Amino acid sequence: MPSNWDSLDVSLRESVQENVEIYERVRPALKLVTRDVLLTLRRMLKDSEVTPLFVTGRTKTVESFREKISRIEDPLEPGGPPVLKFPDPFRTLNDMVGVRVITKLPAENALAANIIKRERQVFDCRGDREKDIGSIESGTYGYSSRHLILRTIQNEAVKEYQQVFNPDIPANGSYFFECQIRTVFAHAWSEIEHDIRFKAEDPRAWTPHFDRQFTATAAMLETVESAFADLHERYEEVRSYWDMDGEGAAQLTPNRIRDVWRTLLPHVDRKVDDDWGWAAELMAAHGLNQTVQLAGLLSAQRITEVRKALDHRYSPGPDRLLDDLLLWQYGTKHIDLTAEAPDAVPHPRRDSLLRRLKQIERYRQAKAT
Repeated sequence: MPSNWDSLDVSLRESVQENVEIYERVRPALKLVTRDVLLTLRRMLKDSEVTPLFVTGRTKTVESFREKISRIEDPLEPGGPPVLKFPDPFRTLNDMVGVRVITKLPAENALAANIIKRERQVFDCRGDREKDIGSIESGTYGYSSRHLILRTIQNEAVKEYQQVFNPDIPANGSYFFECQIRTVFAHAWSEIEHDIRFKAEDPRAWTPHFDRQFTATAAMLETVESAFADLHERYEEVRSYWDMDGEGAAQLTPNRIRDVWRTLLPHVDRKVDDDWGWAAELMAAHGLNQTVQLAGLLSAQRITEVRKALDHRYSPGPDRLLDDLLLWQYGTKHIDLTAEAPDAVPHPRRDSLLRRLKQIERYRQAKAT
């Protein structure tokens, strides 16, 4: 498959070549613009509410510039001469300078975009779109990327570039460039896809199976990103349970216990009804009334020890497991606070708790020897 330049009509080559020669002359100054906006964005995002994995930039190569401005559109009239898609590239192209902000999670894309757009004294945002909107609406897969078109304001590096470009026109320091914000997963996918689809060393080396594979990997990518986003959200929620200035100090109501339990132990949730009052009563018996205390009780290591000690015949539900954890932690105190009185007849709960406590003590003795 010939390149855009190779297949370009002879009548359009002179115009394209003139612009290529201009670009070749001004590109060193444009590289300094790229460096300036790149460093500015790095400073802007450093120590902000979102810290990107990295921020990188590039100035379009001369070869890439020539290839892009060699694109043609359909003639204005049927049978008419071909028309260049970018007849005035220095006015219409926004990607000669390109910056990429690479994040970890999809939600960070919007955070990074908002941070950049707030700095209105540095950049004026003239465009903001999600590249994958069409894919979502059409039910297809691609990679997700936030694209900002930014305009510099009174930028000194831009003024120097403008002087090189045309010293007869007053330099105003205003220049349009593109900033792409995407996750590291989307970045990897797009880089590989771009190399094979658009920058292949031999364009003839293609098969429709590649399209199918790219679609499949994009679908997997979306699933992986979603899984990591859910994992991060759950981590932040669990982390909040230990914050005594926030969620950790929240009072333990039945519904609060249910929600914390289902976050920490989603695999142990076998209550048919939705009433967790029994759990609140057990916790309150020991004066445990804060979220951080429940989080501490539901230690994974403690649960493992309890399971080994009691060797449950059936996997315990929340009610039995919480009872056993409190028994493990408080021993006879738990029995005295939550079981029948010693002289009560009958006393099935006291008998059950005493039997389980003996199992726990035997386990601890065996482990100590």
